[in-house]
Amino acid sequence: MFDSFQQKPLYFSKFGKAYVMDSLVGLKKISDNSVDLVITSPPFALLRKKEYGNEDQNVYVDWLMQFGYEIKRVLKETGSLVIDLGGSYKKGRPVRSLYNYRVLIRFCDDIGFNLAEEFFWHNPSKLPSPIEWVNKRKIRVKDSVNTVWWFSKSDFPKADVKKILSPYSERMKKLIKDQEKYYTPKKRPSGHNISKSFSKNNGGSIPPNLLQIPNSESNTQYLRFCKQLKIKSHPARFPEKLPEFFIKYLTDENDIVIDIFSGSNTTGKVCETLQRKWISFDLSHEYLAASVFRFLDSVSIDDVFNIYNSLLKNKETNYELIYDSTIFDFINKE
Repeated sequence: MFDSFQQKPLYFSKFGKAYVMDSLVGLKKISDNSVDLVITSPPFALLRKKEYGNEDQNVYVDWLMQFGYEIKRVLKETGSLVIDLGGSYKKGRPVRSLYNYRVLIRFCDDIGFNLAEEFFWHNPSKLPSPIEWVNKRKIRVKDSVNTVWWFSKSDFPKADVKKILSPYSERMKKLIKDQEKYYTPKKRPSGHNISKSFSKNNGGSIPPNLLQIPNSESNTQYLRFCKQLKIKSHPARFPEKLPEFFIKYLTDENDIVIDIFSGSNTTGKVCETLQRKWISFDLSHEYLAASVFRFLDSVSIDDVFNIYNSLLKNKETNYELIYDSTIFDFINKE
């Protein structure tokens, strides 16, 4: 699958490739039933046009459906699609748009996906918005939760909760250590019969479908290099822990993961760290060129500048990031 593109990647690493390409075109080049996970955060259907591109609410669902059909085709039967969608209001009204829920319904009813589970990403560091209804008139609370739809191609996609267990609370640790002191097995008022096995140590607790992940990065390597080189960072980045949760949960090492709206390529970086094969698509040459900063762990700022400028020269410069246990190297493959 990695060799099915005639176009060269902008850059590639041990595990993945980044393409300046319309992802709808890129998806059509990928074989049927070959991908384990597609995870992405599309440009949201916002009222104000953003510089990274976003479709009007009225046409947004139809626009996104084009990608949905191709994604379903390329996914393995055990594969998954995870889409992060932010909420929005109707123009000029303090009334919520239903676009993200229409995406959910139509992806299931028209394309044939299953809703494996709905997730909600709570970003406690999100600024109050929209200004008109929250800050000025003060008739709505701030919108700090995104809907994250986990779609599956079959009823039983690959998934393993054991990979994403949360650390036990101090109370639970005490219960496991001394059950008789902290817990008595009994039937609860709800009708649940909690047995002695409740205190078994399973290595951690099962996480809920509410993901509380702040998006407050301020000094990451990507942002640091953007600031030093006076390059505008991508304005709509999701935190690494969001794709990390689903990549760990829904894939194994060497599985194939695709991000069709990669932006600053957070997904590719997480996949590289977790040793998943990855492909990233983005229409913006500038944003994708800057995304290489995420991979330049041991490179001087002068070299970073030269690398970035080289990537800007051509959409197919084909640079390779070569990793070693102690040494990082960067090679021009033109």
